[in-house]
Amino acid sequence: MACKPLHRIIHPQQPMADPDLINTWQRKKEQAAAESKTIAKRLQRKKGKRLDELADEVHQEVFSRINCLDCAGCCSGIPPIVTKGDVTRIAKTFGMKPADFEKQYLTEDEDGDTVMNTTPCPFLLADRKCMIYDIRPRACRQFPHTDGLDFSKNMKLHALNATICPGVYHILQRLEALV
Repeated sequence: MACKPLHRIIHPQQPMADPDLINTWQRKKEQAAAESKTIAKRLQRKKGKRLDELADEVHQEVFSRINCLDCAGCCSGIPPIVTKGDVTRIAKTFGMKPADFEKQYLTEDEDGDTVMNTTPCPFLLADRKCMIYDIRPRACRQFPHTDGLDFSKNMKLHALNATICPGVYHILQRLEALV
């Protein structure tokens, strides 16, 4: 795959937290769904190890400039999938039985996945911090699934997440410019 040089798009001299990235995404949020879906389809044709490596680099750059606490769209927009291991770990911390935790905080979604029963997440605090950050569900720790080497296997997910997370939106935008 022929890619444009990364240094032409990524500017490491930019300030660490760049609120304009979130503001740009918020202004374009209405069109982000269709735009991101189109970009993801184009990138799907380029999938492979090189795209995965490039996506990981772009992920690192974008998230070095976005403070997730300025947004918390993931916590306020979609309930995370919660595994049995997550339930056991979190319930233990609260001194609850796993069954009691499940009854109080979880539900089954339309796909049959176990998820938090409210949106925003019941553990999202007013300052956009997570009450259970150190023991949060695996899905929360892995969100937005744009780093690592499986990027090209999750294009539909990235298109959806671009409507929830400004980082994903900007990653897709930059990748389109690079490949």
